[in-house]
Amino acid sequence: MSKGLKIFLTIILIFSGLIIFCGRKETAQKPKEAAPAGTTAAPKPDAFEGLVPRVPTPEGFAPIKIGPDKQQLIGVTTDEVAVKPFAKTIRAVGWVDYREPSLSTVNAKFEGWAEKLYVDYTGQLVKKGQPLLEIYSPELVSAQEEYLLARKAGGMISGSGSEEVKGDAASLLSASRRKLELWDISGDQIAGLEKSGVAKKTLTLNSPSAGFVIEKGVSQGDKITSGQELYKIADLSQVWVYADIYENEIPLIKVGQTAVLKSSSLPGETFQARVKYIFPYLNADTRTDRVRFELANPGYRLKPKMFLDVEIEVDYGQRLVIPDGAVLDAGEKKIVFVDRGNGYFEPREVRLGIQGDDFLEVLSGVKEGDKVVTSANFLVDSESRLKSALEGFGKGQGGTGGHHH
Repeated sequence: MSKGLKIFLTIILIFSGLIIFCGRKETAQKPKEAAPAGTTAAPKPDAFEGLVPRVPTPEGFAPIKIGPDKQQLIGVTTDEVAVKPFAKTIRAVGWVDYREPSLSTVNAKFEGWAEKLYVDYTGQLVKKGQPLLEIYSPELVSAQEEYLLARKAGGMISGSGSEEVKGDAASLLSASRRKLELWDISGDQIAGLEKSGVAKKTLTLNSPSAGFVIEKGVSQGDKITSGQELYKIADLSQVWVYADIYENEIPLIKVGQTAVLKSSSLPGETFQARVKYIFPYLNADTRTDRVRFELANPGYRLKPKMFLDVEIEVDYGQRLVIPDGAVLDAGEKKIVFVDRGNGYFEPREVRLGIQGDDFLEVLSGVKEGDKVVTSANFLVDSESRLKSALEGFGKGQGGTGGHHH
């Protein structure tokens, strides 16, 4: 005999003992009235006489009668099936990440050496245009000298010479300036070169944006190659939050929905964010889809890799619902017990829709106003199954299959 079957039979025996005990107590308190001499006591009417099940009783279950004192003893409570505002809260674990458009990479477009570092550690907060490092490059020095010579030649030709010669001089000056610009030399730096008339030994690279240095790939004195990543800078004034949503809940999520975010490291604080993007593919291992939120981050309190609790409320409007505690899972069937009054409980099979926070949408099986058992329904279920089994046993032995108590 399996462990589960032993537990089930134990509960049946306990429940049956309670009913027998209560029945004996009632008998002791209410002595039977003696029938008049020469007559035979009339049989007691059936407890369910006149009460016809409204729908076919599910196979394996039977209607039962439980008196008020027994209901109180086992703790039976009921609630009404009603049309109510219905919502479902989708919960997930999220994490903070950098906002990809706010990431900037600083690299060199020519070879040289790191002559001096102004920003020399990871995590440093920098402003837009702030100097990062100075690079010495022979190529850069030559490019500056070419530009100065082109300017000088253009000035000498401007007062005399043919239009063709002037055009060539202007093209040379434009090309040499363009070369400097392609090497990320700013307009202010070119203006300084023009004013001084002397090529600078080093070039200062400035930060392209404000933010925190999250990667540093150079040390003072290092040889720098063309294309080498020197710094990566992240602006954390806005961040992204990712959350993995289960496959069956993804159809409920829409771009633009508002979510409430909470962090255990920031107790008492809540953040609101909107769904910005839903990824077009699932994770095959977890059967989840990734959703992205975007939100402002004043004071940089939300830090990348920080975990957050994500709650998204989906409003379904008015729906016919029952408390989730009223439904018993009987394999493929979902069963509730309807209180028909006078201690009469009728088992019903119901078809359910969406599962909410505390209620279940019910599509069929009960109607608005029906009262369903919400607590101790496991004991009611056990008694109903036992009664059904006894009736089936009576029929199998040639009995009438009447009600047994």
